[in-house]
Amino acid sequence: MSPQRTVVWFRGKDLRIADHAPLRDAAASGEVIPLFVLDPHFFAPERARPLAHRMQYLVDALHDLAASLAALGSRLVVVPGRSVDVVPALAKRWRADRVVAQRWTAPLGRARDAKVSAALGRRFVLHDGETLAPPGSVRSGSGTPYRVFTPFAKALRATVTIPRPWPAPTSLPAVPDDVAADGAALPTCETLGFARNDRVLRGGETAAEERLRVFLRDGLGAYATHRDRMDLAGTSRLSADLKFGTLSPRRVWTAASDAGGGTGLQSFLNELCWREFAHATLWDHPELLDEPFQPAWKGFPWRTDEAAWEAWVHGRTGYPVVDAAARQLLAEGHIHNRARMVAASFLAKHLLLDFRRGEDHWLRHLTDGDWAQNDAGWQWSAGCGCDAQPWFRVFNPVAQGERFDPDGAYVKRWVPELANVPSKWVHRPDEAPPLLLRSAGVRLGVDYPRPIVDHAMARARFLATARAHLGRGDGDP
Repeated sequence: MSPQRTVVWFRGKDLRIADHAPLRDAAASGEVIPLFVLDPHFFAPERARPLAHRMQYLVDALHDLAASLAALGSRLVVVPGRSVDVVPALAKRWRADRVVAQRWTAPLGRARDAKVSAALGRRFVLHDGETLAPPGSVRSGSGTPYRVFTPFAKALRATVTIPRPWPAPTSLPAVPDDVAADGAALPTCETLGFARNDRVLRGGETAAEERLRVFLRDGLGAYATHRDRMDLAGTSRLSADLKFGTLSPRRVWTAASDAGGGTGLQSFLNELCWREFAHATLWDHPELLDEPFQPAWKGFPWRTDEAAWEAWVHGRTGYPVVDAAARQLLAEGHIHNRARMVAASFLAKHLLLDFRRGEDHWLRHLTDGDWAQNDAGWQWSAGCGCDAQPWFRVFNPVAQGERFDPDGAYVKRWVPELANVPSKWVHRPDEAPPLLLRSAGVRLGVDYPRPIVDHAMARARFLATARAHLGRGDGDP
């Protein structure tokens, strides 16, 4: 086979050089042109500013990728414009034999790729790599998608062989001379119109590999018992790295499996299976970004209460864990997983506000904001999703705080007005003795709000509303 000229189109979910199937394919074929398109859908300043946490990680990852490619003898060519226009035009101008890229699960990417494929035909080649198994490949015995997580996870483990990840290339050919002059400068936070936030996770393959190393050394063994503790650094913090593809899922899976860790390992691998399930479900049901998975939930009578919405967004509900989650999100683009479940359930069930508003809000501010993962989590919390939490279960945010933040360290970090409240009362300050609150410097309704809704009343209201809408009543409390 004669050497080919191949454009490797990096697209924001594959920002690495290790275990990168398109890059490996191109490097084995001849000339390689690494390309990233600054599509205005994300990179126009008016679009980037509202997504500042995620875009900052992306900027970091692009600079890290560019440095890695340069160290191998190549260069990341950065071109502004609409991807569906730019990629076919560049392929023609550069006389490329092929354009290779990693497949996306999300509907936005699939629609974009259909347009590029229509323009390039067989010259456009997609590789898998966002997930452990190709989307749509794990099926039940009858050939249908799984609707419940546990059977899916069992089938994934039983039927999918997860190969060792490919190492990063040791060298790459220089970008061809007739392409070398093309390209624009890499974006920065400043050129995108927002200030850098040092609390946001550092992006890029280099930082991701270090996070993985530290987690395997310090966190994997205790993961099963520590992952739900909001006051401990018990999670991997790899979700953004998987979302942007600065680590491939099979890199994480095999590295964890090699490290061992007993129950901690199995618990962690189960979370990677859940990620896989969320992507597989969105692949088969792209409508989920607009509709509930359970048809009976269509038209659910969500309330309209802007004051309650603003209290939830800004962490002023009077429920400390819910408020800590809201403030952590706005401050650093992250929420602890247990706090996510509590806060999401509170919006949908305590406040009876449309979960899709919360889903959109989190997608805007989460550094790891991913369409499949975010939607799966929200629909689970609301009770309307695939393998959802039973709809009649309503988290008690006070009990959740006392169980998973027993000394109130998580709350006190993000709700500093409660920093001097003893742990016995920090999750229920409205019940604390007035003299104790006074000595802690807390005036309810002034320094910290009273609960905007009573838990027992809110639970009863949600159950009554859901029963009436769903026509249920048998088998639930």
